[in-house]
Amino acid sequence: MVARHRAPLRKGTDTAAAIRLVPGGAGANVASWAAYWGCADVRLLGRVGAESADWHAKALRDAGVRPLLAVDDEAPTGTVICLVDAAAERTFLTDSGAVLRLDPADWSPGLLDGVAHLHLSGYLFFAEPGRTTATTALAAARARGVSVSVDPASAGFLAETGVDRFLAATAGVDVLLPSHDEAELLTGLPDPLDAAAKLSHQFPLVVAKQGAEGAVVSSAGSTPVRIPPVPATASDTTGAGDAFTGAFLCARLNRAPATEAAAEGCRAGALAVERVGGRPE
Repeated sequence: MVARHRAPLRKGTDTAAAIRLVPGGAGANVASWAAYWGCADVRLLGRVGAESADWHAKALRDAGVRPLLAVDDEAPTGTVICLVDAAAERTFLTDSGAVLRLDPADWSPGLLDGVAHLHLSGYLFFAEPGRTTATTALAAARARGVSVSVDPASAGFLAETGVDRFLAATAGVDVLLPSHDEAELLTGLPDPLDAAAKLSHQFPLVVAKQGAEGAVVSSAGSTPVRIPPVPATASDTTGAGDAFTGAFLCARLNRAPATEAAAEGCRAGALAVERVGGRPE
């Protein structure tokens, strides 16, 4: 639920806003942008409530994504109220709902049949049973030689659950795609170049998204590289990082070097901030 308010929020009374209900979810957004950027046979495993399963499945199919949705009869679909201010910056109020209940029983190694790359949303690592599901999928991918990427997803939840736990759970991941705040939280280093360089000691490739400042690409033993931003007139920054990730992964699967793939990610992020919601249209 995206609420764009141009005046500051006023306590105890009304604040005018333009409100839209749109499909979302970090993993679903990444999948949709990857398909939009040209990747074939993009699949999404997720868990949704029965009340909106058909709606979400149709939205994914319309975006070119094959939905593999576990339907939860006890918990509603995860919902986010996204408050977007006059500067297009967003604040999330999150009810994770069925998302947190993605269970190892929902996973099957057969889901990797024909798959070239597995991307895991960081939200899976913040609670059980999602954490076990994610580490199970990661181990299965590694056993098959399938590359894996993770987006830490939320500095707020990352701080609550602990940096050390997250880093331990994501051991073996090939590509880490943190935001500026997530990279700083994971390393304690405010400079994005320093943070990306430190993270590349654990992850072979680190792509630190910097919003309107572009991105930083770092790999073990190399000097971090700044990727310039693509100019855009922002209306809503919701899902811009997901757009970056989807386009970046698609470019990498098409054998683009990391720096070129990151430039594609910046281009997708610029497109995303000029529309409302986290999906391509």
